[in-house]
Amino acid sequence: MKKQHSKHKDTHFVGTIRITARGEGYVSPTGDRADSIKIEHFDLNTALNGDTVRVFQYPKKKNERSNFAGQGEVVKIVKRAKEIFSGVLEKDDGSWFLVPDDQKMYIDILIPKNALSGAKNGQKVVARLSPWTDQKKNPEGTIIKVLGAPEDNNVEMESIVYDKGFAIEFPDEVQKGGRKIEAAAIKNIAKEATTRRDMRGITTVTIDPATAKDFDDALSFRELQNGDIEVGVHIADVTHYVRPGSAIDEEARKRATSIYLVDRTIPMIPEALSNDICSLNPGKDRLAFSAIFVFKKNSLSKGATPEIVDQWIGETVIKSDKRFSYEEAQEILDGESGPLKHELATLNALAKNLRAARVRAGSIMIEQDEVQFSLDSRGKPQSISIKTHGETNEMIEEFMLLANRKVARAMTGTPKTKKRTFIFRIHPKPETDRIAELADFLKSFGYTLKQGQENLSQSINDILTRSIGTEFEHIIHTVTIRSFQKAIYSTHNVGHFGLAFNYYTHFTSPIRRYPDMMVHRLVKTYLAEKTISAKDTEYYEAAARHSSEMEQRATEAERDSVKYKQIEYMLAQKAKTYEGIISDVTNWGFYVEEKTTKTEGLIRLRDIGNDYYTVDEKNHAIVGEKHGARYRLGDTVQIRIKDANLERRTVDYLLV
Repeated sequence: MKKQHSKHKDTHFVGTIRITARGEGYVSPTGDRADSIKIEHFDLNTALNGDTVRVFQYPKKKNERSNFAGQGEVVKIVKRAKEIFSGVLEKDDGSWFLVPDDQKMYIDILIPKNALSGAKNGQKVVARLSPWTDQKKNPEGTIIKVLGAPEDNNVEMESIVYDKGFAIEFPDEVQKGGRKIEAAAIKNIAKEATTRRDMRGITTVTIDPATAKDFDDALSFRELQNGDIEVGVHIADVTHYVRPGSAIDEEARKRATSIYLVDRTIPMIPEALSNDICSLNPGKDRLAFSAIFVFKKNSLSKGATPEIVDQWIGETVIKSDKRFSYEEAQEILDGESGPLKHELATLNALAKNLRAARVRAGSIMIEQDEVQFSLDSRGKPQSISIKTHGETNEMIEEFMLLANRKVARAMTGTPKTKKRTFIFRIHPKPETDRIAELADFLKSFGYTLKQGQENLSQSINDILTRSIGTEFEHIIHTVTIRSFQKAIYSTHNVGHFGLAFNYYTHFTSPIRRYPDMMVHRLVKTYLAEKTISAKDTEYYEAAARHSSEMEQRATEAERDSVKYKQIEYMLAQKAKTYEGIISDVTNWGFYVEEKTTKTEGLIRLRDIGNDYYTVDEKNHAIVGEKHGARYRLGDTVQIRIKDANLERRTVDYLLV
């Protein structure tokens, strides 16, 4: 019998659907998961993960109890999240199917014989989804690229990129545009230098990862006659070369970000620009867009709050004197001498004071471990280690944060400028109910969280600091992070809660982030005392939303590449015993993160022992009813590998 839909408008809403690996959908009318509506598999009506959908919400029955706000069904696909899928081509009973890599794609894609494009059974391929309207039938698709054999490093990395909706190669028109700009750049720079603030005679350095090829930020340093200190934050002037509406700009807008996989970078703009003309390479004249600050000389005193007595934002020409890796710069700071030792030490002292002042203002300090891999010539991982995050990393971070904050403040922070269209990097305050849950959780460890908005960030920081070195450090940091909302791009400023900034943007990485390019264009417009039209405002709003979405996809691609290499490494270590930390608890088991490699795997309830386990959600634990065995988020356990599957990118552990 066909369901009867109410005519009342409040029973329908539009939202983004999340679909689990089990094929269940969840969509919220407000965007908050707490009020999500559950969509059963048979009511998805072809909706796929991430789609924008129109939902009919069923009236809730009297006395109905559930863990979600209600149930409903998808009545319309407003917008598909993606049309490109990668996976393995399989032949079954004379028909060809793409078995998607995407674990949230709950149905295989039928590939007609005339759409195989020469692909063979068992190969990894990329397919474009055809319009799909009948839930009772498999969706159909056309193979647009044959990648090759599964478990080949290059094939798997490319598969991850395509599956997240990114292209790898640039269109010919984009490549030609990059080469044309590159060919004319030397003359162009010489001409431009005559109209810009010339910083080429001032000591300037870049500090980046050792493997970096694109240098989009540099620091200049000089001591003024009165003892004050001038620090310039110089950013590659990408928008001087990449004009709005050009093929390069359209491709950059579509990609929105570069992607950093374990073994490669998928750039946002062609390498002729990213690695050459726009890159602030040492010994080369380069065009920059700069934020230059003059600090009062006493800003260097230990514990002082740095005082900026002058600032300037505008176009410059620079020449980097030296390119340091983070490790090289750290060695100089730690040693007795070295190239530009005085300059680096002074910048570092100033950065430490900036960082301390930021913490005092309520900036929340949560450092998350990142893994790095040593790969052989075939891309196979030989070892996994934790990236070091030294003072030089923090030094660069502080000056980039300063530039981002001050540019946003200068462009929009006065009564005259506050209505300007601008791209902000915002981090909304946590939802009240999330903070209440966090407070209850922290209370069980003896910590009292002050929930008032005035003291919230300082209170969180205090608890995080006090937990360092305790057995509860990991669990407290993990649950705190999960209580926060995600940072996104928006034209509507609500400030950045995590950093405790009222005004914040992304200005410092235009080679790899499209929002930074938009910010550069807006700043140049406002410095020229021009305005933005209503049509331009609509464009910037839409581009900010798109950039946030693509940033999330790029993050997922980066995580997938890390997870693939972690599992590939662990497959060769199956006989070993490890120590891990419980990272999540669910109704079907709990996840454990191995301490050295950070490889996360599942311990299923059925593999634990002879007991019936239930989830204690309030305390993030699983408890055995008979014997009282208790496994809590943050607990350390001994584990070994039961199974590791590269195709599904999953690891199952057993308790030892």
